[in-house]
Order: sequence, then C-alpha cells, then structure tokens
Amino acid sequence: MRLRDIGVLTASLVACVGAASTFSPARPPALPLAVKSPYLSTWQDAGRDGGNGGYLAGQWPVFWNNQVTGWCGLIRVDGTTYTWMGLPNTQLVDQTAFEYTSTKSIFTMNVGGKVEMNITFMSPLTPDDFKRQSLVFTYLNVDVSSLDGNEHDVQLYADISAEWVTGDHSAVAQWDYGTSEGVAYHKVFRQTQLAFSETNQQADWGNWYWATDATKGMTHQSGQDSVVRGQFTNNGALTNGVDTNYRAINKDWPVFGFASNLGKVTSTPVSTLFSLGLTQDEAIQFEGASGYAPVPSLWKSYFNTDVAALTFFHKDFAESAGLSGSFDSKVAKDSIAAAGQNYLTLTSLSARQAFGATQLCGTPDRTYVFLKEISSDGNMNTVDVIFPAYPIFLYANPQYLKLVLDPLFINQESGYYPQSYAMHDLGSSYPNATGHNDGKDEAMPLEECGNMIIMTLAYAQKAGDTDYLHAHYNILKKWVSYLVDEALYPANQISTDDFAGSLANQTNLALKGMIGIQAMSVIAEETGHADDAKSYSNIAHDYIAQWQTLAINSKANPPHTTLSYGDENSHGLLYNLFADAQLGLHLVPQSVYQMQSDFYPTVTNNYGVPLDTRHTYTKGDWECFVAAIASTSTRDMFINDLAKWINETPTNRALTDLYDTVSGDYPGITFVARPVMGGSFAPLLVA
Repeated sequence: MRLRDIGVLTASLVACVGAASTFSPARPPALPLAVKSPYLSTWQDAGRDGGNGGYLAGQWPVFWNNQVTGWCGLIRVDGTTYTWMGLPNTQLVDQTAFEYTSTKSIFTMNVGGKVEMNITFMSPLTPDDFKRQSLVFTYLNVDVSSLDGNEHDVQLYADISAEWVTGDHSAVAQWDYGTSEGVAYHKVFRQTQLAFSETNQQADWGNWYWATDATKGMTHQSGQDSVVRGQFTNNGALTNGVDTNYRAINKDWPVFGFASNLGKVTSTPVSTLFSLGLTQDEAIQFEGASGYAPVPSLWKSYFNTDVAALTFFHKDFAESAGLSGSFDSKVAKDSIAAAGQNYLTLTSLSARQAFGATQLCGTPDRTYVFLKEISSDGNMNTVDVIFPAYPIFLYANPQYLKLVLDPLFINQESGYYPQSYAMHDLGSSYPNATGHNDGKDEAMPLEECGNMIIMTLAYAQKAGDTDYLHAHYNILKKWVSYLVDEALYPANQISTDDFAGSLANQTNLALKGMIGIQAMSVIAEETGHADDAKSYSNIAHDYIAQWQTLAINSKANPPHTTLSYGDENSHGLLYNLFADAQLGLHLVPQSVYQMQSDFYPTVTNNYGVPLDTRHTYTKGDWECFVAAIASTSTRDMFINDLAKWINETPTNRALTDLYDTVSGDYPGITFVARPVMGGSFAPLLVA
C-alpha cells in the first residue's frame, strides 16, 4: 500500500464491508482480473484477513506477487463521481454481485441507486487457436444502464499506472499516445529495457498497451495520478494532454487515463471496451538443438508490429468473447456432468491460473510452450509442476502438453544434460531456459523420469501421435532404465513435495516409478519393440506385487498404504495412482483403489485430507488426482471440502495449492497462482 492511499483506506473498507455482494459460484481468496501470462497476472485480494472481502472498489489490484498494479475506475453520474475500481479518494459504488467463469470475472455495481454497471474482465482462453492464445492481452468491458427508469448523464473513466511496467518503482518509465484504425492507446514501458530480466517477478522489458475505442466522446490524458483523476472527477472529461516528464514510477505516480462521455443513459446498456496487454518481440532465451538463442513470441509470426497485434485484439472482442464463452460452456457442462456444481467451482477458478503461467513462443512451424513455476521458485518448464498441471492441457488441447514437453526433450536430446535421469527443469530462473549443463539442478531423479514417461504416453494416447513415441524412444528408454534400477526401493530423496523433506522408500514415489515402467511397456508395444514391451511389463508387475506387501498396512482398520515402507503409523495421499487409471494400464489391482477410497474418509479434516502424516497441510491438486479415481462418495468428499475451503479460507492470494486442512490458512509456505491447479481437471480425464 502506498502512503498516499492510507488516508482513505479505513473509510473505503468500511463502505465495502457494508455492501451486500453475492459471490457465484464462490468467493475465492483472490478474484482473477487480468490473468493471461506470467507477467500479465493481476488479482483482487478477497481474503478475510487484510482484504476487503472481494469488492472491486476500495483497494488496489495486485500482481500475483502482491505488489500493486495500479488500475483505477471512476464513474460520474449526474455530476457526482464514484469509484468502481481501486482506491482513489471518492465514494464507492455498491457492489451487488460477483461471478466467475473459466475466462471471465463479472462484477455488478449499483451506483447511487441511479445506474447499474456490469463490469467484465475477460482473459480469453482459446487453446485450439494459437494465434489468439499467443496474444498477451486481456479485455475489460463495462456496460452501464439506468437502474431507476430515469435518464442519467454519465461519464466513465479508467486508467492504469506505470506500476505495470516493472517491479522496480525507482526505474524511469516512458510513455506515448497514439491511434490506429479507430483504436486509441497509451504505450508505456521501462525507459531502460533489461531483456530477459525480472524485478519482483515482473518483466523489465517489453511494451504495455492500454487501449479503448477512439470515439467522438472519448478523451485521454497522462500525468500524475491525483491530477488526471481529479480532472475527470471535477469535469467528467480529460484534457487530451500527454505528460512528457518521463520519470521514476514512484515519483508523482504517472497514470494513463481514458474518459468516455456516455451521454444520457437509459435502460438500454451502453458499452465501453478497454484492452490491456504486454508485447515482447523476444520472450525467452532457450538452449536448444542449435545452441543458446532468444526465442520470439509466437504472436510475432502473425503480426508485423505490436500496434497491429493490439488493434487486432481490440477489434476481435466479439469473436474472442464467443470462443471464450464456448470454452466456459464446455468446462461447465463437463464439470457438472462429472461431479456436480462444487466441482465447477474448482475447475472454473483454475483454468485462467493454469494457462496464465504459460507463454507461446517460436513460429507456427516450431512452436513452444514455456511455463513458469510461479511463486514456488520461478523455474522454467519444471517437470514436476507440468505433471500436476497436465490434466488441463490434455483436456483443453493435447498439443499444449506436447509443446510444453518439447523444449525439455530438445535440450536433453542435444546432449547438454550430463545425468542419466530426467532433468528437473529447463532453467532455474524464468525466462532463461538455459538448462543445467553442469547437472546440478534440483535432483528428483525417480520423480522426473516417471513424470516424463507418463506424460509422453498421455499425450500420444490422447492425440493419437505414435510418431512422438518413435521420436523420443531412445531417451525414454534411458530414463526407464533408471526406474528399473531404483523404483522398487527408492533411495532417500525428495519427491515433487520437496517442501515436506526427503525420505527413503516412499510408497507413493515408488508407485510412480512402477507405473512409469508399465507406461514404457505400452510405449514399446506401440513402437514395435515387442521384446522391450514384454520385459518392462514383467518387471512392473513383479514390482507391484512386492510393493503391495511393502507398502500396505493390512492390519490397520481400515487398511491403507503407508507413507514409507514399514512405517505402520503413517499414511499419505496416493495420488500417483491416478496415472495408472488415466493411461488405462491396469497395473495396480482394483482392490488398492477401493482400499484407499474407503480409507480417506477416516482421516479427513475440516478442509480435506492431509498430504501425509507429517503435517496437517494438503495440496489441492493432489486431492483432485485422488478424487478422480475414488468412489463417488469419496470423490464428492474431496471436492466438497475443496469448495468449502475456497469459500471460507482466510487466505488472500491467488488460489494456493498448499493449505492447512484444519485452519484453512497458509501452512507457513505460500504457493500462489501456480499452474499446478490445472490438476483440478483430473476427474474429467477418467470420468
């Protein structure tokens, strides 16, 4: 919070808390506003602790890392100005409803009992249309209509601040104003561009665009926040002036505003559309087959300039809204059919977050998806982060899963990585996909070998792409050799749940290795390697028979698998069992599925089943993996507990996958906005 805002904070919060808004299908810990990429990811704090409970007016939107991304909305009705977004010093509108879908966040506002506002933030999801999906842009559409049956004189205002362009607020921002094909825009950027660099997780390079229609009643202005907003508050219009005093972001806080004179507003809604986005000619540095080089943003293949991309996006609103609406409808229909309304609460909240960690790069002939391990450590294409996210990619478009795996294959098949097992990630710091030529990445050898084999087969099955299995057979065979050597008795090592610590003979990790071996048997069969297929299948079945003796506490009531071999007083979520069902391997006996399904309800807490007996925290992604393969009643228990947690948690950041099952709060670690919540789509892959 900036010091200049503190004076109005208390009154604003009181006003917001007093407003009676509904929230549908839930009131999440943070409301997604603009969520499209690792750098275009802004949310509204909705937490009960420190937040204002999910109201758009009364506090500033924040980047996923929790620093302010100044975004302000004002409306002037019959000469009186109200705030509908952010925290400037005016009275607040009365929010009456909030609703989210997979692509939209929709607010309904009552402005002084005179007019109603319907405010829609839409971050398009078009996983089958890479041209549109490659654009790092989002929409804000505002409809205004009379509420009391009378005509009202209305002007609408919205701005962004220079806080969007870098996390270093002492850096100098520069800006410009222009028009193109009827689209007016403010262009804002860091004056000293630092390519492939971040400050506080925000990009230090690229151009930000804030745009609207260049209509007759539109005015614009850039300058100090209090000056520009004051101009609108007092006059209902801006000066069309451009402040050329380029300066540090935190000096007189430059903002970039648009005002629209809506005239006499009746019961027929009047719409104003805004577009916001980031253009970077080159988005990633990647060590691929030809060495180390920058990779262009994919949108560059479709548009010659960033203004051309902006203009296309802004004018594409109707088509984009239709495509996004179709995606919303598909998720809603499939989710409700699979597991009911509470399940849609999870899937529709997770969709933007999962895709919002990715960036499409390259060219149409050589396309990549680069993924940021948001929040937990910033790695690139982390294999054990892709793994929990893969259900949404497989559901939405299996090509997306292939494209996020491709850079990992390319780097390792080029001989850069010296280890015999699969690499943990493609680079320790997004956006630098520099690999680990020294072999000193975070070592999760059994975890990542299993993940790569499982996901490769998952893609090939869903897409019918046997050629992909042929192309990567040699390295997959190298990785399965590691599983054959290590899966039955895993050494003391970490798994994807590295925050929980290392452990020898992990039951769940061993299971992943065995499923990986059986998956490799299927790959071998599909590619004509009959001897390999038979050998791997024999090994996997031999291991799983021994695993049932080593890993199951059969004397317990009810019986269940242990966290590690021989630890009879332990248990954990056996989420790796999901891959056996999803791939149709039939390696693990059905009795194990039923046993675990019967067991989980005996150890559930207020908000779910703990990850394991070492702690009371759990992970929502893994709960969804387990729910996908459980009985109907146990599945519903997991889903209902997760939906309850979303509605009641005191946390106030973008959907965390790690939370305490007793209090619903953070367990000392804050995993926010991570793509792993794409795992909520797991039940749709086996329904």
